[in-house]
Amino acid sequence: MNLRPWLQPASPAQPEVVTDPIQRRAIGIEITIVLVLTFGLSAMSSILSLIEKAMSERGISGSSVALNVSSSDLDVIDFFRQLLSATKLFGIAALAVYLIWRAGVPLARIGLPAIRAKFDIPLGIGLAALIGIPGLGLYVAARAMDLNVQVVPSDLNETFWRLPMLVFSAIGNAAAEELLVVAYLITRLRQLGWSENRSLLFSAVLRGGYHLYQGIGGGLGNFVMGLVYGRVFQRTSRVWPLIIGHALIDTVAFVGYALLRDHLSWLD
Repeated sequence: MNLRPWLQPASPAQPEVVTDPIQRRAIGIEITIVLVLTFGLSAMSSILSLIEKAMSERGISGSSVALNVSSSDLDVIDFFRQLLSATKLFGIAALAVYLIWRAGVPLARIGLPAIRAKFDIPLGIGLAALIGIPGLGLYVAARAMDLNVQVVPSDLNETFWRLPMLVFSAIGNAAAEELLVVAYLITRLRQLGWSENRSLLFSAVLRGGYHLYQGIGGGLGNFVMGLVYGRVFQRTSRVWPLIIGHALIDTVAFVGYALLRDHLSWLD
């Protein structure tokens, strides 16, 4: 397989570079505010969490983190809190789309709103397999080397709405991350004149950073995912495959763990 075309990106639909100093400053301020309110602040919090775990008596490998946790003993309250949490993710995704549109960039340049099923779905499934399978191996290896915490994908109470809510949350995660960290961020950095490789690296470092609460392995794995997903976006100008692939990975992790938890002790 010839990888050279992927290593030499040349997007056919890049937005025009903004040259006006006032507009450039406004874009920089916008990016800063958006990242502070979303994944940038999460990255700082994840770094502190990793340092805290490393300095504790249990160490990184002796710690654990749950991704979907019940927040109330009352099922109805827990349901609405989980719904609000997932809805916030879709709100972040909507903000990313709005800011791209507000910047004067046609949404068609990022593959929205229409989905090209014959292209987006197979590519999304392929990306899920490309990242998900090696990612599981990296998690096991990082746990063996004491570089990762024990990740519990789901710790929700067993209720009739648990599995649908996990799927909803998985889709929300995918939409928020891919639309903001990839589509929005790379688009805006292109407008500032950043090179494709530089904007790709920034996006991937951000993705890896806000996953460091899972440990070194979690951060590294998501950094690689960011490089792959970001490059696919740069080459195809399509965000749907990224959302589909990410949603599949999270759905398998969340729902699979919830259903098979008693048989997955080898992941601890």
